[in-house]
Amino acid sequence: MNLHSSRVVNIADLRRLAERRLPRVVFDYIDGGADAERTLRDNCLAFDRVTLRPRGAVAFTAVDLRTTVLGQTFELPFLLAPVGSSRMFYPRGEECAAAAAGDAGTGYILSTVSGCRLEDVKAATKHAAWYQLYLIGGREVAERGLERARDAGFSVLVVTVDTPVAGMRERDIRNGTTALLSGNPIAMLPHIGQLLARPRWLTGFLRDGGLMEFPNVVLPDGRPMKYESVGPALAQSVVTWRDLDWIRQIWRGPVAVKGILTGDDARRAADAGANAVIVSNHGGRQLDGVAASLHALPEVVAASSGHVEVLMDGGIRRGSDVVKAICLGAKAVLVGRAYAYGLGAAGRPGVARAIEILRADIVRTLALLGAGSISGLDETLAKMER
Repeated sequence: MNLHSSRVVNIADLRRLAERRLPRVVFDYIDGGADAERTLRDNCLAFDRVTLRPRGAVAFTAVDLRTTVLGQTFELPFLLAPVGSSRMFYPRGEECAAAAAGDAGTGYILSTVSGCRLEDVKAATKHAAWYQLYLIGGREVAERGLERARDAGFSVLVVTVDTPVAGMRERDIRNGTTALLSGNPIAMLPHIGQLLARPRWLTGFLRDGGLMEFPNVVLPDGRPMKYESVGPALAQSVVTWRDLDWIRQIWRGPVAVKGILTGDDARRAADAGANAVIVSNHGGRQLDGVAASLHALPEVVAASSGHVEVLMDGGIRRGSDVVKAICLGAKAVLVGRAYAYGLGAAGRPGVARAIEILRADIVRTLALLGAGSISGLDETLAKMER
């Protein structure tokens, strides 16, 4: 597959390729949102309502995309967000994505619900890797996972606080996700055709071990958590502000709290000892009808008052989206679906192409905006229309 042809010029093109390669149940896991998917759509539409304000007659020889987040310097102003179950999209999916991020000089954030061992993912990247935490399995299980991540060299802990239960993802229900995970041939039969319709994906999936377990969630009996057990486990693993105390004591490094949408919660996170907050509505996959991440960003930036660094994710499909978010106060952004489409389309080369597309977009946007660097972006260069 020629990812540099005229057929692959933006993230939407990678999305189409992923849709062609993946079974519907897997593609919709990446692509879908909660309930009516209003927030999913609003995350993208919010960027359309931001107007860039270029400076004319500005000359520079090159643009500088470097940014520093929590003391770490990245060659790009975006990191790859935690995306669970990436091994479903492509064999050794989390390792593929981490390797592509490292090649590009940026960071990769590994989800707790990864199909690959965290030690293998860290070894796959040349750059920083962060670890995202769910408390599935309970405190004892989480503590062991944190110790492994710390020992493996993960540098920042990302604590997700917006997932007390899984969101109502209607596409998953219609695609028979629960039935396909059950292992019951009778229940699976009405839905198995979508897997058989993608033989190339199915062959790779089976060679990679088939339905995964989660090797970074090791239960007290020594066995990794099974895929079908994650949903019920989430409902028993709510993160509270009090949990930040023992989490910080074990981690002993920078902590970012992900899932912040209000100024009040930003202040609570800072009071609980967080070093950064990530403005996020989980890509529209949890509570439908909440604010688009970009709309929530200015309130969180104002409430943080420089006490914590502010990042954001949600709806980013073009490099100009990254620029707009940084103009409105984000230190850097996380991209999730944008690289997941690339992973689903072509594995590591697909992720590399997604990163390359976004990088080229950012360089072009900065040049046209009259800004020589990411550090030179500010609120004078963008205006949010309400």
